[in-house]
Amino acid sequence: MDNIANHIAQVRANIAAAALRSGRRAEEITLIAVTKTRTPQAAAAAVRAGVFDLGENRVQEFTEKYGELQHLVDADKEKPNIKWHLIGHLQRNKVKYIADKVSLIHSADSYKLAGEIDTRAKAANRRIDVLIQLNPAGEAQKSGVPPSEAEPLIRAAVNDFPHVRVCGLMAVMPAADDPEEVRMYFREVRGLYERLRSQYAAAGGADTAFRHLSMGMTHDYEVAIEEGATMVRVGTGIFGPAESQ
Repeated sequence: MDNIANHIAQVRANIAAAALRSGRRAEEITLIAVTKTRTPQAAAAAVRAGVFDLGENRVQEFTEKYGELQHLVDADKEKPNIKWHLIGHLQRNKVKYIADKVSLIHSADSYKLAGEIDTRAKAANRRIDVLIQLNPAGEAQKSGVPPSEAEPLIRAAVNDFPHVRVCGLMAVMPAADDPEEVRMYFREVRGLYERLRSQYAAAGGADTAFRHLSMGMTHDYEVAIEEGATMVRVGTGIFGPAESQ
C-alpha cells in the first residue's frame, strides 16, 4: 500500500507540471482515483494519502465499496470527506441505488437518463450534480452524445429537471499509443466547454455551476490538463496494473 502513496505523489507532481505549462495552478485540477476493480483497502490507502475523490464505473461495485470504505476510514482520527464519482455508463434502472450517495455523475448522456436522475434526486430530497458525457470521436463502442448534441441536452435538462444541476462536460478520448495523437479531441472538447460556459453565464445560468471539464486518464491526463481539464480520472497510475492487486 506504500506504493499507492508514492504513485499519488508522482501523479500530483505531473499534474502540477502540466498545470504550470498551461498557465494554471495545480489546485485548479481535481484528481479522481479510479477504484474500479480495486479492493476497499487500496481505496482507503488512496484516501489516507490525501485523495478524497474516488471514481467507480459500475453501480454494484460502487454501492458495495461505499459501505466498506466508510467502515475502514471511520477509525481515523479525522474522518475524510470522501466524494464519490460515477464515471461509467449509467443505466436508468440503476440510478435509484446511488441517488443518495454520489457526489457527481460524469456520464449523463440522454434526456431520459437526466429525467430519471431528477426523479430519484427529488425522492432523496437533494439535487444531483451531473456532467454531460461526450463521444468526441463518434466511437460506436463508447457512450456519450456527439458534441453537436450537448447544448440541446443541457438546455433541456436545465429547463425541465430542477433536481439535476449540470456542472460541465466529460469525455473519453480514443485510445492512442501517443497522447499527442488525440490532442485535437481534447482541444475540441475544451472549445465546446468554454462556449457553453460562457453561454450559460451570459444567460443567467449561474445555477448550473458550469465549471467542470472531466477528461484525461492515466495515459493522457497531462495532455488533458494542458488542454483545459479541471478533473482527471487516474486508476493504473495510482494503483498499478489491475492484476497486481
